[in-house]
Amino acid sequence: MPRKIFINLPVRDLQKTIAFFTKLGFKFNPQFTNKNATCMIIEKNIFVMLLVEKFFRGFIPGREICDTEKSTEALLSLSADSRKEVDEMVKKVIAAGGEEYRNPQDYGWMYGRAFKDLDGHIWETGYMDMSKMPEEMKNKK
Repeated sequence: MPRKIFINLPVRDLQKTIAFFTKLGFKFNPQFTNKNATCMIIEKNIFVMLLVEKFFRGFIPGREICDTEKSTEALLSLSADSRKEVDEMVKKVIAAGGEEYRNPQDYGWMYGRAFKDLDGHIWETGYMDMSKMPEEMKNKK
């Protein structure tokens, strides 16, 4: 059986968070959704568990939740099929109440942008055209 990955993130307002990510085109597994959490589907085997902060704390006894206004615990990165898809995602983010985090990064063969969700978690979205990857990178083993 292929491995699955579940990323767990604390959120302040679950319903607002679900509405935000729904506007970005994500779906949720109702089997793992209740007043404390939801399971956002990224791909067949990749999920983000969005947990209300009080519930999230139950998984991290003796630890604090990262203050996303002051610190970053992780960068969450999603691939895209084109530069246009990267730009469209950021447009959706802004329309849904999120914000762009930094200027776009354009390396010719690789293009990416970053945004903050409603809880300040930083997400990146990027496109890579492997046919344009520099030769010195292609030949690394």
